Amino acid sequence: MDSFKFIMALLFFAVLLFGCNKPNQNAPGYLLGSFEDDYSIQYELNDKVFLQKPSTRFHILKWNIEDQYFIAKNDSLNPYDPKLYTRIDWVTFNNMSPFLWGFCLTTYNALTADSAENIDTVDRENPKTGCNGYPFSRMKPIET
Repeated sequence: MDSFKFIMALLFFAVLLFGCNKPNQNAPGYLLGSFEDDYSIQYELNDKVFLQKPSTRFHILKWNIEDQYFIAKNDSLNPYDPKLYTRIDWVTFNNMSPFLWGFCLTTYNALTADSAENIDTVDRENPKTGCNGYPFSRMKPIET
């Protein structure tokens, strides 16, 4: 009986320790698909990869829907900051058709996923300067 209580106590503490983290969430539907930004750069976004065409890939590790960002690991073949970590924040737009949302590379060269996540410098209330002093890149859907 004592070993049973010990195992139950271990399970209880494991749930407390690991169960308090937010689960990895899925991307909102409006972020998924093919897009083009203000500068005619094209992108593909799904639950697992953010691709800036032609070949810059960010492998998505975690979605935070409530705070509107995701954490990604830079692909090892990326021309800039390979194998480092990126936080990408987004904002939605109203009355800015055809642009539905915009993104900010809040950080793109963090040494760890945790350090990337802890950087929060965006100002969604001012999308023209709210991305570290620069505008959010506005995204419009494109047909593929």
